[in-house]
Amino acid sequence: MKGRFSHGGGAGALARGRLARYGADMTQSLPAFAQNARFDVCALGNAIVDVLAPCEPAFLEAKGLVPGSMQLVDETQSATLYDAMAAGVEASGGSAGNTVAGVGSFGGRAAYIGKVAKDTLGEVFSHDIRAVGVHFDTPVLEDGAGNGFGTGRCLINVTPDGQRTMCTFLGAANQLTTADVDAGVIGDSAIVYLEGYLFDPAPARAAFEAAAAAAHAAGRKVAITLSDSFVVHRWRAELLAFIESSADIVLANEGELHALFETEDFDHAAAHLGRIVEVAAVTRGAAGSVLFRGGERVEVAAYPVEKVVDTTGAGDQYAAGVLLGLSRGLSLAQAGALGSLAASEVIAHWGPRPMVGLKSLAVQHGLSL
Repeated sequence: MKGRFSHGGGAGALARGRLARYGADMTQSLPAFAQNARFDVCALGNAIVDVLAPCEPAFLEAKGLVPGSMQLVDETQSATLYDAMAAGVEASGGSAGNTVAGVGSFGGRAAYIGKVAKDTLGEVFSHDIRAVGVHFDTPVLEDGAGNGFGTGRCLINVTPDGQRTMCTFLGAANQLTTADVDAGVIGDSAIVYLEGYLFDPAPARAAFEAAAAAAHAAGRKVAITLSDSFVVHRWRAELLAFIESSADIVLANEGELHALFETEDFDHAAAHLGRIVEVAAVTRGAAGSVLFRGGERVEVAAYPVEKVVDTTGAGDQYAAGVLLGLSRGLSLAQAGALGSLAASEVIAHWGPRPMVGLKSLAVQHGLSL
């Protein structure tokens, strides 16, 4: 059963430049769903390694790629595109993986469930996510690399305006099943965060649904990110049905929201989403974000950055701040401010994960957990 949030704080606290402090002595101030949780957030997602490289718009046109899109490719297509890309950066990624890395950077407690193969990229992914303090023990796919299911990778071409166009080979990530859903970890997590990309492969979608059921059985909250407007177009009816029946929190960007409700009227679509879930958070790029809870609507400004270098991971890091804030009973304004700050950090450099500790950055801006 979906329940209601209890929360503390308010917009006034944000205006005074301080967020509610959290510690072992404040356990009783946590929302009911977060009581006795071992983890603030546990995420399920496609475990992939990101390959980021700069490109000109002409490169995308020559390769038949839609700017700003995400599309799935097979292993051969992935290899061909990789060979054509400029020199860039390889880093452990995946949308939900980036989010829990952000939670860890804020000083939160995070766990991750995702599938990698027993290969070099799998070792890189596992090392990197554990190095930022995230609990990760999903069994590896032992024979994946030799059977066309090596560790997944996302080829990301970034144009001079910072927009990213992604081509993803899921590989082993596509083999996540219900057997990989650790009910113990799920039950020990205040919020279980589900990556919308998992709607593409049927076995992963089943794992997605099993995790949501386990979370609610344990009295926890379920959050979902819509991930990409193309995902929403492919699975609109199924996503909407899942949201209405099983999601407590939804994170989306403006394009995904419009695709979900098949309208260009932002206020209408956002209000509709706010009515069917407990909390909705919608990002609008440089215009900031809008969060809803019941009849409450809060607009949060984007933190300014000198230059947008790469927008990869902006939504993922925004989700990290919002989810951690909600798990600790902060107001919408406070949670949104954390998300906005995290997004501003990641778009100022290459790569989808923070290069500066988000906890210390929050303190510098008068935002403390």
